[in-house]
Amino acid sequence: MAKKSPDNIAPATRLVGAGRSAEWTGTPSQPGSVVSPPVWRASTHLYPNAAAVHAGKPNEDGHFYYGRRGSPTQWALADALTELEPGAAGTVLYPSGVAAIAGALLAVLRPGDVLLMTDNAYEPTRLMARGLLKDFGIETRWFDPLDPQAFAAAACDRTKAVLLESPGSLTLEVQDVPALSALAHARGIAVVLDNTWAGPLAFPALERGADIAVMSLTKHVGGHSDLMMGSAAAGEKFYAMLRKTAQALGQVVSPDDASLALRGLRTMSLRLERETASVMALAQWLDARPEVARVLCPMLPGSPGHHLWARDFSGGCGLFSLVFKGKDGKARDAFIDALTLFGIGYSWGGFESLVTPIDPAALRSATQWPLPGMDSADRFGVRLSIGLESPADLIADLERGLAAWTAA
Repeated sequence: MAKKSPDNIAPATRLVGAGRSAEWTGTPSQPGSVVSPPVWRASTHLYPNAAAVHAGKPNEDGHFYYGRRGSPTQWALADALTELEPGAAGTVLYPSGVAAIAGALLAVLRPGDVLLMTDNAYEPTRLMARGLLKDFGIETRWFDPLDPQAFAAAACDRTKAVLLESPGSLTLEVQDVPALSALAHARGIAVVLDNTWAGPLAFPALERGADIAVMSLTKHVGGHSDLMMGSAAAGEKFYAMLRKTAQALGQVVSPDDASLALRGLRTMSLRLERETASVMALAQWLDARPEVARVLCPMLPGSPGHHLWARDFSGGCGLFSLVFKGKDGKARDAFIDALTLFGIGYSWGGFESLVTPIDPAALRSATQWPLPGMDSADRFGVRLSIGLESPADLIADLERGLAAWTAA
């Protein structure tokens, strides 16, 4: 596998060099050397003779065997992601973020086990708990993301894993991952964290206590809304479990998509810096608007878990939500339809801004919506993913949307 960069370099520098092994790109002294690992398409890897087959290493990282086990393009991406996650022994790639969550949970859970899940989890993760995991005989219990004691109260002798998502991808609560991880580890519970919002640049998940760090690479790593992929990184023990489960399920990603992810990775820190600065400008502007009941943005003082974000995170991203002050879904839809610079669509982390309606009340099992301290009429909101457009232009567009909301 690729040689890691020195430990004392900045994350932005690490992003440039990670996964660019000379074994796969050549060296400047060699004719034909390249900057990025080429796209290596192959289902079949050939051996020169029978002796080479017998001497092969079919289940070792970075060795040719069969296309499902990867090739230099996928290995380069996995190595780069591993290098970005302090404490990781390896990274497994999956065809989507949801596949990464499923792969991580299936690696650590067995029939009869109990999974604890944060109540602000991504909707497909909740559906997985009520469908796939339930069908496999795994029980899921939800708990308040902001209450470590609620987590402790829900745990039992059959609890083998906890799924955290911090911040949550709709309501953006920040959880006390170090505290929850300490409680989990004291009871022998594995900690799986969906770390897509911050990623390892802003929140080194394994260093903060998680055992498995999951990301949807579709979002920030891809950065251009043109690929689907997920990843799970872990230390030696859990990486071995992830890898064994992924191979048993036949999980593999396209080398073409792996190449796109590698391309996006190189500019990720710049895009995140720009998106974060834009979000702060927009969130502060929206927070002062009379039409808005609550801005849900971890970086904004007053948002759920902001003090934990300030303590544990070193950056942010372009995703946040807002809740309107009263009115109904019709007014919310008028706001969305009046926007001209925001595409209406799911996902986030691309270069373009997006908006989607949210209704968190339908996705709660252990907590209430609206949040404590909010008026019961303030339940309709939207999620905004901020891209690379001018913040001034986006604010002007949001003002058009608020005017339509008022008129509805």
